[in-house]
Amino acid sequence: MVYECKKCEKIFQSRGALNDHNRTKHFEVKKASMSKKKLKKIKLWGVSLIAVVGLMWLIISMISNQVILPVTTMQGHIEASPSSHVLKEPMEIAVHKHMLEHADGGNIPGAIINYNCEDYSCEEGLIEKLEEFAVTYPEHVYIAPFPNMGAKIVLTKLNQQKVLEEFNEDIIDRFVR
Repeated sequence: MVYECKKCEKIFQSRGALNDHNRTKHFEVKKASMSKKKLKKIKLWGVSLIAVVGLMWLIISMISNQVILPVTTMQGHIEASPSSHVLKEPMEIAVHKHMLEHADGGNIPGAIINYNCEDYSCEEGLIEKLEEFAVTYPEHVYIAPFPNMGAKIVLTKLNQQKVLEEFNEDIIDRFVR
């Protein structure tokens, strides 16, 4: 029996020889077809990946848009007082919490006036005006910068807080009294 190649019309004595010829001389790359199962799996992974990336973006944007303000509770405080009622450096959070409980270890709860002149435009003399409250109420008022705070001025007492975007002597005086 004789076997003929349909593409080049060569003649072969056996089917094996024809098959070898077709494999080496007329080799064609067939497009790989994906099964429906593989396509479904790829779509599922793609949707899952998009969902995870979207969730991460949402979490990051929520965290980055969160307004940072001083704490108003005393949980986690330490029994320590700041070096002064007028601080030029930020007050440690644990000390801040302790001052809310009682100023300088006394029986009077403290009031803390924090300001952020790094991220906000503070008028000339603002810090000095705020420091006057520590002079007026030396037994319980503290003044300290609070970098990255989400406001220019924040007044804090135990479980109370007042945010000010500008200096207002009457509001501050009523709050710290």
